[in-house]
This record gives sequence, C-alpha cells and structure tokens, in this order.
Amino acid sequence: MVDIQTWFDIQQLYADYASAVDSGHWDVWPEFFTEQCVYKLQPRENFERGFPLATLSLTSKGMLKDRVYGITDTLYHDPYYQRHVVGSPTVRKVEAGRIYSEANYAVFRTKYDKESTVFNVGRYLDIIVQTPEGLKFAERLCIYDSEMIPNSVIYPI
Repeated sequence: MVDIQTWFDIQQLYADYASAVDSGHWDVWPEFFTEQCVYKLQPRENFERGFPLATLSLTSKGMLKDRVYGITDTLYHDPYYQRHVVGSPTVRKVEAGRIYSEANYAVFRTKYDKESTVFNVGRYLDIIVQTPEGLKFAERLCIYDSEMIPNSVIYPI
C-alpha cells in the first residue's frame, strides 16, 4: 500500500486539518485542498443509495474560499467552538498517484454559554494526492451517520 513515511504524512495531514478547523483558522482550511477539489458533507443514507443530495457540496478551492468568506464576513450565527476526534486513517488503495483513505470522526460542539454536545459523527472518505507543497485532499467526503443534524452547519467538518 504505502510506506511508513507516507502513512505518517497522511496522519499529519489529518491532524493538521482538524487543528486548523478547531482553532478557527478558516483562511488555512482551503489550503488543505487542490485547486480542483471536492468537499461534501453528505448523510450516510444518501451516500450509500447513490443519491447526489448533500448538505454541503463544494467543487473547487475557490468555492472553499467563498465558504470562508461566508463564515467570517457574511453569515450571522450563534458562534461555537468545535473539537474533532479523528481515528487513525486507513489506506484502502493507491492508484494512479491517488491515495484512497478513510477515517472515522466525531465533532463536538460547545456554545459559549452551554455544555459540550456531540455535533456530527461519521467518516471521511478521502482522495489524497502528492503536490509540490505536500499531501493535499483532491476529494473529502464527510459522510455523517445521523439523518438528524442541527439546522445549520457553519464550520467545516
């Protein structure tokens, strides 16, 4: 599959991603992706049945940057902290320079005046590629388990 250094690099990519979105470094978030990328937040049932409907579907780095603009400058929402717990990535296959990887995740949300709650749980299905700047996501599908989610998902999962 992959050598140990590549696996450690994948592990670091996942850890750096979680750290960036948990710290609210929104301008860094798009830099984890290639220019032509896919980022989707999709319920498990739709994914497994092959239905295209997704809660969030972004198909380029430019769209990710637009989402960052929305988070920082235009969306009005009740702010919250989030914290990711991400399992160790499993490399499913390597094909044509693309690494197909997945990992389970749980995201906890804490509103400033409330206790922490489980916000979103699922798995990442990723396609990772090597670039001159290091490993990047060409595709990140966040497949969440529950059909019930809060009425708004503001920050990246």
